[in-house]
This record gives sequence, C-alpha cells and structure tokens, in this order.
Amino acid sequence: MSAAQYSLKVNRDLLNPQFESYRLSLDAIPTYNVELDAAVEEVKLKHTRYTLEHVRAFGMYNYLHLDPWYEESVLFVDSKGRVLCLTVTLDTALGKPREVFRLPEDLSMVEDRVCPSLSLTSATWVALSNGCGRLYLLRTGKRGDSTYMKWEPLFIEDIGGPFTVLHSVSHVQDGVHTMEVLLLHIKEDLEETKGSGYVQVLEWITVGSTAGQGQEKTYEVKKRHFLRGRSLPEYAALEPQGKGLMLASNKSFVFTDRDGRPVEQPEPEPMEEVKPDPIYFWQQTSEDITVTVRMPQGATKKEVCFALTPDNISVGIQGFAPLLEGQLHEPVDPEASTWIIKDDKSLEVTLQKRTEGPMWPELVVGDRSGEQVISDEQAALIHQRLAHLTSDELDPNPSANKLLCNTQELEDCDMPSEQSFSLTYFDGDSLKPTHVVNLATNQYLFTVLVNPSEMPCICLRHDVDGLVWQPRPKQPDNMLEHIATFNALGFVKASKREKFASCAPDFSYASLCDCVSLAFIYRQPAPLETVLFNRKQGRQVSEVAKQQVARLDSDKQILGFRATNERLFALTSTKLFVLKVNNN
Repeated sequence: MSAAQYSLKVNRDLLNPQFESYRLSLDAIPTYNVELDAAVEEVKLKHTRYTLEHVRAFGMYNYLHLDPWYEESVLFVDSKGRVLCLTVTLDTALGKPREVFRLPEDLSMVEDRVCPSLSLTSATWVALSNGCGRLYLLRTGKRGDSTYMKWEPLFIEDIGGPFTVLHSVSHVQDGVHTMEVLLLHIKEDLEETKGSGYVQVLEWITVGSTAGQGQEKTYEVKKRHFLRGRSLPEYAALEPQGKGLMLASNKSFVFTDRDGRPVEQPEPEPMEEVKPDPIYFWQQTSEDITVTVRMPQGATKKEVCFALTPDNISVGIQGFAPLLEGQLHEPVDPEASTWIIKDDKSLEVTLQKRTEGPMWPELVVGDRSGEQVISDEQAALIHQRLAHLTSDELDPNPSANKLLCNTQELEDCDMPSEQSFSLTYFDGDSLKPTHVVNLATNQYLFTVLVNPSEMPCICLRHDVDGLVWQPRPKQPDNMLEHIATFNALGFVKASKREKFASCAPDFSYASLCDCVSLAFIYRQPAPLETVLFNRKQGRQVSEVAKQQVARLDSDKQILGFRATNERLFALTSTKLFVLKVNNN
C-alpha cells in the first residue's frame, strides 16, 4: 500500500500581510556568563571523515541541551566526562554548573568517536551517548528539585560504532515502563561509488522493564529496527507513545532490518508502458483535416478499402484489420474529401470540415492509435494567445506596477530546491510509510520543542515567513498543524550565515547566532506606548517588531545555543552565557 500524500494547510489567521520590517532597537540585553572549570568536550572531525554528512551531523552539533520539563535548566558534557547542569533562578547570581553524572570511561584516547550527546527522555529519565558507541539510560529523579540527585544508570548497551542520540521518549503501558531511543550512525558504504562513500543509518531501539513482583526493575532491549537513507535527516522524532516515527529528509529512508531480520522491501512500481508507434498522423486547419495512414509493405491501390460518411470513416487493406475506423469528432463533407497513395508507403486522406473554424481535439472519438501534428499555423496562433504570459527577455521596467514574474528580483534563496524534500510518517508496527507531506518548496529553518508531551515542532520557510508546525500523527487529515508565524524570518535567515537558530516556546521571539560572538533577536510585533507615524505614507503605526543584536564577550566558537521564554543560553568551550531577553 502506497503512502497517502498530504499538503500543508496554512492558518491564514496567523499570517500578517501588513508586516513591513523589523526596526533595530538599541536597547541593551543584559548578558551574564559563567567560567567553566573544564573545557567542553569538543570533538574535532578528522580529515578522513570530513564529508558533508559528517560536518552537518557532528561538526554542527548543538552541545547545549535544554531541559523542557524544567525550562531554565541547561546541560552539557565537559572534557572530564561530566554531565553538568546549570539552573538559573537569579541572573545576577549565577552559580557553578553542578555535576549530575560522570562517564566512567576515559574517552580522550579513543580515535573513532563523536561528541557525547544527550536527550531528555522524560521528567525523570535521560538517554546519553558517550560518543564512542555506548548508550546509557539514566534515572535522574525529579530534576527540578532544589537538591540534585546523582543520576543512576539502569541500562548500558554497547551499540557498536559512534552515534548521536537524536530523540527519545518514555511511556508506560500495562505497568511496563518503555523507552524509545532514536540513534544516528554515519557508516561507510563500500557499494556507494558515486557519492561520498557513506550512508546514513537510523537505529530505533525499544528498551522495556522486566521485573517480578517485589523485585527491582531491570531493563533490556525489546526491539531494534534500522532505517537506511542517502541524506542526513533534517528532522527525526518518535511519537510520544512510540507508535511511529516522523522523518524529514531530502532523500527517502527505508526500514532494512527488524530485530535482526531483513525487512521485505516493497516491489518497485511497474515501469511506464512503452507507447507503440502511431498508426496514423493527422493535422488540421480551420477548413480541413489531412490524415496520413501507414500502409503494410507491398500494399497496392486496388487493395485499399476506404469508406466515408459524414460521421464515420473506415480505412484499411484487404486481408488486414482496419487501420483507422470509427466515429469522427465532427461531421465532414464526403463529396469534397479525397484520398491518394504517396510513395507506395502511406495513404493520405483529406477531409473537408462541414463547419469551418473550430479545432478538433481528436480525429476519431476514443481512438488513441494516432498522433496529431501541430501545423505552423496552429503553433503561431498558440504563441500569439500566450504571449502576454511568457517572455524570453528580462523585464525592462521591473518597478512598473504590473503582475509579472520578474526573475531580476529573485535571490538565490528564492530559487526552488532541486532536491525532493519531504516529511514521512512511518507506522511502528508495519514499518511502512503511511503519510507523506511534500516540502519541496519549504526550506527547513530549525526544530524546537514547545510542549514536552508532544513531538518537537518544525519551522519551515513559506514565502518570506517562518511558519512553525506541530506534528500530530493522530490527526491524519491535519498531520502538521500551523501554530505560529515569525514574520519575514525565512528571508532574514537566508541573509545570515548563522550556525544555530531557535525560538522561545511561547513564540515571543526567534533568535539566530553566528559561529563566534553575535546573537540576533527578532521579536513579535508589539503595540507602541507612544504615537508614531510613517513619514513616507503619513499614517500612524500601531505596532513595531524589534530586532536586537547582542555581542558575547568571547573569541571562542559557539558550540551550543538554546532559547527559553525568558533567556538565551550560549555555550563556548570555556564559558556559558546567559542573555536576559524577556522579563516575565
């Protein structure tokens, strides 16, 4: 069964067609920082793994993790293998990050590794990768308590080869606690000769509790599935109950392995049937129709069987089935119609239309064995009728008030992508795609977790705006719901060379940051306290959208960047910066 195709349904009430631009605000953003007593565990990519996939997956990895259950808490891993957490209560009195867990192994001497990765599975569980192929599932207790508990590893598994934790969820059913973890591997593929030589593999692991009555729960792997693709996923997340997987990528992924058994691949779609050569060709003018019928080799004039009435025609050769037979599209004049044999190879029939003027869409009703040839007269007429819609030249006056598509005004970011970007939902039981949303015209901007009980949201560019979409797999007719809009953010992002992008969970602002020291903040339009007039148009302005720029006091590369409703967090190898954006 093929996947159902869906399109995005934009909520017009969330669009602002009157939006003009952002106004630069010089209001200072209070910025604070914490000196780290050990550097962040930054892993440099080796030249042997410096493909585009490795750079995007590991070189652009966000080292800072926001705790969605306790919003003003961020976590990261330092070079000592410590998982550190900073919870902000008072910006002017930032404490030191607390150690909540320490990786037991020394990773500094391991050659084949990536940066450690973290996923906040639930309010009391965390999934952690050491970057070298080992997965930890940690029971944390309630992380929002004032007294932090040391995290307790209840499940440790050597996966094999370095990987990154993309997403994880936790759920309980019939008293069984289950955790679903999604991992990303980039593996060398010896069969890949045209591309980079690497393939992207997603590993979906299901870990469940097993315990008898009165015994301590233990955890073991219940399911293990693998997906394979030729491009890095822009978005990958599991459904809250682990019943499905949603994936956005430029090239399709397929499940290849279910618990060690190969997954049967769907049969390839049948090839398009080759259309046989036409038996006859026909062309027309406003007055007559000329039909050229192919004759069998060696046929003579005496063997031609020709019959014509005002409404029907029959052309054939003795001993053969009729070559052309059936009801004509419109009546003709039989007495003014003729036929001749040309070059002993074809029979040419001239039919006189009884009604001059109208062009026929077909010669014989329902017959598809012939092919119409467009005459020069018809081609010239068609070009003349469509001349106002197309042009081979650039618009000589692009500023004129005309409804034209002017390529002079297009920028590189406005050109359609050559790749087939799509979002696919895979059913967890059948492992087959059930819903596909075509995103070919929508550039991916960023992913943000708005509600920890739901799947992460995806922000896509629509025209110049950035639209935030909430995946809702239980609503197949509206699987992506448009819940917020950032005006002109798509255009703004295309003009920046940012490393990270995010937004506040309440959508009060969006933010971009570059590789080193700048953070750009774009606020939603807000009412003005004073009267302001547009000098060009002479009208009163009721609201203004502000843009602010914050500079970090650091020359180190930004490794992590997260946004909350009140603050922005930026992580370098030696400092953690806290920017007070809103006073809620």
